[in-house]
Amino acid sequence: MKKTIISALIAMAGIMPAAAQTEFRHITFDEAKTAAKAEGKLIFVDFYTQWCGPCKRMAANVFPKKEIGDYLNPNFVCLKLDAEAEGAALAKTVEVKAYPTLMVFDADGNKLGSFAGMKDGQDFITAVEMCKNPELSPERVTARYEAGERTPEVVRAYAISIVDKRLHVGILSGRQDNRRLLRIPQ
Repeated sequence: MKKTIISALIAMAGIMPAAAQTEFRHITFDEAKTAAKAEGKLIFVDFYTQWCGPCKRMAANVFPKKEIGDYLNPNFVCLKLDAEAEGAALAKTVEVKAYPTLMVFDADGNKLGSFAGMKDGQDFITAVEMCKNPELSPERVTARYEAGERTPEVVRAYAISIVDKRLHVGILSGRQDNRRLLRIPQ
């Protein structure tokens, strides 16, 4: 009887696809640079804090998603660094001012781009793409949009850059009500 149950469980495990969540490595930033060079990848860092609500929601609801893992895992060496503990020195060096802050670095440790705040699904993937692709930087996307380009990639990147800019202004000015800043009805 035990053999039958074990065989059935093994068979079911082979049929069910494994969840492809984001694989965060428990290594230092210097070790991540070495791994990124060896694997031909970039580095993705999630700067979080223990008290940050949006950080906890991303950890529970965004990073476990298959679409996010399928995007990040083959392209990045992924790290989660507590900006008030093991990641404090790096967070200070790269001037993290809000949580979560998500950053992309090249394999030499040069910052390519970053964004702050909760994002999910395709908006998250687009924001990471904007970090690693100079053609999707906020300045370049604005120029492309103002020149009349309306591809879905440019429109989405342009919209994200506007929202991020408004959120950033609100965070730095100490505004508590970002609904007004984003013109979101209450």
